[in-house]
Order: sequence, then structure tokens, then C-alpha cells
Amino acid sequence: MDRIFQINGRSIGEGLPAYVIAEIGINHNGQVETAKELIDRAKWAGADAVKLQTYITEKRVQNDSPVYKVLKQCEMTFDQQRDLFGYAMEKQIDIFSTPFDDESVDFLASVNIPCYKIASFDVVNSKLLRKVSGQGRPVIMSRGMATQEEIDRAVETFKAHDISFALLHCISAYPVSSLRNVNLRTIRALKERYHCTSGFSDHTLGIEAAKYAVAAGASIIEKHFTLSRKSEGPDHPISAEPQDMKSLVDSVRFVQEIMGEEVWSSTGPESAILQYRRHS
Repeated sequence: MDRIFQINGRSIGEGLPAYVIAEIGINHNGQVETAKELIDRAKWAGADAVKLQTYITEKRVQNDSPVYKVLKQCEMTFDQQRDLFGYAMEKQIDIFSTPFDDESVDFLASVNIPCYKIASFDVVNSKLLRKVSGQGRPVIMSRGMATQEEIDRAVETFKAHDISFALLHCISAYPVSSLRNVNLRTIRALKERYHCTSGFSDHTLGIEAAKYAVAAGASIIEKHFTLSRKSEGPDHPISAEPQDMKSLVDSVRFVQEIMGEEVWSSTGPESAILQYRRHS
């Protein structure tokens, strides 16, 4: 039996409206006011949630890492993020984050986040998985690059702590060069193998893949989000701008509407044709 996955009391899964996450990540470039504008625009676009990244740069990467400088520039203090969590709650949009170190896990628990997100890079980080699982909160994990055995081990950690989890299919390329590379059948495979809610973390350009992902069974869609793809920073070019996000949300809702329900009898549009059935 599939486990029920909930965020803030909302059930998420097959047959229910898709849960759309606007992944702010580090696209605020370290600026609180930019982050607040992103929250406002995500709400306007109809997203169900916004997501941040919470980290201490020195604990995330080595000082000589090619991404150290960018991450340091975009790092927000815990007090700044506490302000953002309060702001999003005032705007009535869900907010949670991806932690990258123990201190960040503890901070996020202190602000009572409804859910933790695990990045694809940390599927194999057993120490972080145990720390997050120990908080007793729901977890969404992306599975980019991970083998079946690596996902198995991560899921066993979640089960050992009796927490609910959802798994997102993901291709960890920035961007994914072609829609032919997204392998959306994996969404259904994750659901069937792990009896959990599954979805799609989208690193393609545009919004087409998200629509197809919902048709393929995704209950959660995560998409990087920015005010402008022309902004400086590594994730802006692959992100959806506000109008793109609105179009994505609208398209996802429409796809779910036309997918409809399983039917095993005549439907309203067929009523005028019933008289022509040929019984024998």
C-alpha cells in the first residue's frame, strides 16, 4: 500500500492536484528583498510552494571549489531565512528548504518547516539522511544520478525512522539538453517500486517536460524559479520566469483535467449516441 504523503495537512498523490514547487534555491543572489519578490511572484503564478537552499558554505564545499565564491555570495544567514519563512507564511504559500549540513537541519526544524528537501547530490550522504530523518518530518528527495541500490538505501533510512517520503525523478544536468533525455517512465517506476508519491524535478528549458511529467504520473513538479533568466548566477538560465511559472501551473492543471478519471461506462458526451448501440 502506498504511504500517504502530506505537507501542511494537504495530501499529495495520484488522483489529487499536482503540487508545484517554485525552486528559488540561490536565485535570490543573497538578497532578502529579491527573495521576497520571488515569493510574491510564485504566489501570483499559482505555485503551491517555494523552496530555498539552507547551508553554511564552508560545510557544503571546499574553499578551492569552483562554486565556492558563488555559494558564499548567495549564502543567507539563519536570521534572514527566518524572516523569509515568516514572510511566506503571511503570503499563505508553503515554504521549505534543502539543508546541506547539520546546523542547517536544526535551524529548519526550529522554524517548523513542513518538509525537508534532499538534493540529488545527497542521495548517497547517509549521515545527512539520518540527521534529516531524525527530525520526524516528511522528506522529498530527488534521485538524479542515483542507482536503484542507492535509492534503496536512502529509502531504508526513511523507513527506519518511520517518516513519509516522496521521490522525484531528476536528470542532474543544467540544463538537460533535450527532452529525449528525460526518461519520464522513471516517475511511475519510482511510485511502483517504493510505494510512495513520486514526481519530477525539472532541469529542462521551458515547461513542456513538466506537462508530460504530469501525464506520466507526477504528483509533484519542482522547477527552478527566477525573476529574470538574464540575472547573474548559475541557475538563472535554466529557471522559469514568473510568466513561465504561471503558464506551467496552468498547463499542469489542464493536463490533469483532461487526464480525468478511469471510466467504465458511457459518459455525458456519449448520451446522444447510445441509441445506436447494436445489441444482439
